Amino acid sequence: MIPPYSMAKEWRGKDIKMAQRILIVEDEREIAELLATYVRSAGFEVDRAVSVAEAIRLHASQRPDMLLLDIGLPGGDGLDVLTTIRKRFETPVIMVTAVHDDVTKLSSLRVGADDYIVKPFNPNEVIERIRAVLRRVEGQASRRSVHVGPLLIDTEARIVTCRGEGGDIRLALTPTEFAILVHLARQPHRAFSRSELLESALPDSDAYDRVVDSHLSKLRQKLVTAGCSEMIEAVRGIGYRLIAQ
Repeated sequence: MIPPYSMAKEWRGKDIKMAQRILIVEDEREIAELLATYVRSAGFEVDRAVSVAEAIRLHASQRPDMLLLDIGLPGGDGLDVLTTIRKRFETPVIMVTAVHDDVTKLSSLRVGADDYIVKPFNPNEVIERIRAVLRRVEGQASRRSVHVGPLLIDTEARIVTCRGEGGDIRLALTPTEFAILVHLARQPHRAFSRSELLESALPDSDAYDRVVDSHLSKLRQKLVTAGCSEMIEAVRGIGYRLIAQ
């Protein structure tokens, strides 16, 4: 049995980042409103979609921090939404659905769902699941990633992604370009000399400092092509710095 709305008040004041946004994809109005009440009371902002097409459109335009996703939707099902999102994005997704068979649950997890909640649910548990998934995702990201503006650098996988409205675009960088970019990104807005950047990327090289200019020129062009333009700035008399857009 679903607890009454009044229980949502116990979540007020919890330590949740106010900027985080949850997209609730649910076509049943009563359930969507119940979820929205609890999610807002937990300190999140809320958007709602009622169909497959609307969910995909809102995800692309709003870039929420998480989706609560039903399976039975007009225009398809939640797995269609999940499959589309996973082609370009890594947004955390919790399935919230009346479908409780193991085949569907396993299929959802294989496609990329982060958790699976079966209706009827306890809204308090939904909030705890949201918090747990976000903690896990944020913990993983903080250990292995550097984030500056729309630029996301995975230092373990050596993947650089530019995030835009059209999706995540992965940059193909050389090892030297990657090393220079990571060095700049770890201290955004700080101006680094050419010798510092050369030492970070090619510590055993006898190359002249001006070699950095060639690498930076190519790196800049790749950033512009991916949609992360004007992020590398030349600092007269010193070298270069990375700025957040």
